[in-house]
Amino acid sequence: MATTVQPGPAETSDSTGGPTKAYAWGVEEYDTPLKAMTIERRAPRNDDVAIRITHCGICHSDLHMAHNDWGMSIYPMVPGHEIVGIVTAVGPDVTKYKVGDKVAVGCLVDSCQKCHQCTSGHEQFCVEGATLTYSSLDRRDGTITFGGYSDHIVTRQEFVLKLPDSLDISRAAPLLCAGITTYSPLKKYGVGPGQKVGVAGLGGLGHMGVKIAHALGAHVTMITTSPGKGDDARALGADEVLISKDADAMNAAAGTFDFILDTIPVGHDVNPYLNLLAPNGNMVLVGAIEPLPSVHGGLLAMRNRTLAGSLIGGLPETQEMLDFCGEHGIHPEIETIKLDEVNEAYDRLVRGDVRYRFVIDIEASRPAT
Repeated sequence: MATTVQPGPAETSDSTGGPTKAYAWGVEEYDTPLKAMTIERRAPRNDDVAIRITHCGICHSDLHMAHNDWGMSIYPMVPGHEIVGIVTAVGPDVTKYKVGDKVAVGCLVDSCQKCHQCTSGHEQFCVEGATLTYSSLDRRDGTITFGGYSDHIVTRQEFVLKLPDSLDISRAAPLLCAGITTYSPLKKYGVGPGQKVGVAGLGGLGHMGVKIAHALGAHVTMITTSPGKGDDARALGADEVLISKDADAMNAAAGTFDFILDTIPVGHDVNPYLNLLAPNGNMVLVGAIEPLPSVHGGLLAMRNRTLAGSLIGGLPETQEMLDFCGEHGIHPEIETIKLDEVNEAYDRLVRGDVRYRFVIDIEASRPAT
């Protein structure tokens, strides 16, 4: 059955156990603002978990997808891939979750589950193509997937994650993207005690990079163009602040970093940051998904440096990240809004006017019935 979208409040669930109507905010086309919609969620399949969404983070990629900046958007669209909530129903084959559990859903909702990438815990690289939480096509019935700017979601159990009780459900949502995006490369490259780590860019990704690198035991330096962000960086866990526009400071720090996490969200010159790496140092891009200016090969070859990229993580690593954050009390710094404020939030996001992540309180956004 094709997915339909209509404006207006949500309808009640189908008492026969069929598809349900969900209240949501989304876009009809790339050049239209977000607005209230009614979307259809499928009836839970045997391996599905139904979740009442309590909170959903706003990722900068939501804005890019809504505007079709990457040329891959499918409309109509309900964004949102930083989802937390409470289980309301499970299919008969579900063994991992029960009604009442606190859970989370990230950037993916399905994959083939058979290829080498999937069986090794890297579902994001599924050979057949992973199914995105929104603006993707369901593997089984071909309908459009809709994300977390909505009052509930139905998801295959393998793509549902357990939210530790030690995490505040009202603050945890951005961990499902910003958290795993920064945790994954820090873990892959063995960041830990005795290492000097730089985090370039203090935003939604960067502030999580500082918190996680600090919790891993590294000596953390925030690298920023803005001296005014120094106090914030130190409060988040940075040991030092390096102003990248200060040529003398950059020269003094050259060749001293073991690892740099580059979270800058736009194309930029990476050469000054590469020059900060010690021999055999690694720099990983997680922010800029667009062409970069020329990279000087000598900065890599002459010091055995590595320039790499990273994008989220698979389901096992994402669960590991949630458990790590729960153990260390790591929460994103957020500003809470309601669904009818998302257009204003998008405008502010473009201006960089948020510290450091917007989270939609879905519970407080539900229309009166």
